[in-house]
Amino acid sequence: MNSILLKVMKKQGCEDLPLPQYKTEFASGMDLYAAVTEAVHLEQNDIKLIPTGIHIELPVGYEAQVRPRSGLALKYGLTLVNSPGTIDSDYRGEIGIILCNLGKNRFTVERGMRIAQLVIQPVYKAELIEVRQLEESSRGEGGFGHTGH
Repeated sequence: MNSILLKVMKKQGCEDLPLPQYKTEFASGMDLYAAVTEAVHLEQNDIKLIPTGIHIELPVGYEAQVRPRSGLALKYGLTLVNSPGTIDSDYRGEIGIILCNLGKNRFTVERGMRIAQLVIQPVYKAELIEVRQLEESSRGEGGFGHTGH
């Protein structure tokens, strides 16, 4: 398994929270923790920005993707509005999670709760070439369910 060095800085006042962690040997995502100072209630269809209390420094050529946690999605209907959220290698601000409650009940976010996952991915830059016509393919312009259910 490949690895990179990821510098992490805790925000002042968040020393009690753990750093992002892989929970199993082959996990691709690290858990991110809520750095709320008091409980945050999300009613049905509420969207709130939840702080994590960390800043990261990614190596150039990588991005971090923020993704929902499957257990929270299944049990409570929690997801991220911009999933996956992208953190660029030049961003140094605090990582925030845009949490949305699609469930039927109020959900309470408490300090230290695992609320999302962070996945590190390589980035490729595209070199654009404007053309007058694209090569044809067997699919063509078919999309949005063109192959059936």
